[in-house]
Amino acid sequence: MDIRITSFGHLHGPAPVGAHITLDLRRFRDPHLDPSLRTLTARDRKVIRAVKRTPGIEQLLAATVAQAQAYARGPGAGQHPLHIAVGCAGERHHAGVTAYLLARRLRRRGHRVALHHRDLHRPVVEHAAA
Repeated sequence: MDIRITSFGHLHGPAPVGAHITLDLRRFRDPHLDPSLRTLTARDRKVIRAVKRTPGIEQLLAATVAQAQAYARGPGAGQHPLHIAVGCAGERHHAGVTAYLLARRLRRRGHRVALHHRDLHRPVVEHAAA
């Protein structure tokens, strides 16, 4: 099955229209709160490690893979790509890493995955923790 994953930041605009599954990671502790990670992005190893260690992320990834697998077994699986949107406050940390990890897991299960980071290039947004 073809899958499109879009990571995004809620503070940069609304969630992508038409996503079949939307993960809202604003309830998870934001690596942005750690000054040593604030200016880094989801492409930096320190951020990847921090997100992987976030309580609940592993379970969310497993549940989302299971949900995508269920869509893949459905009657309309081959008609249109499944679109998964992954958002956090600014997208520089949780959303970007989670989208990357999700794409990697789904590819390992034989899916064709296109990954797009909508807001990763944007500057750090200073905000109160959600």
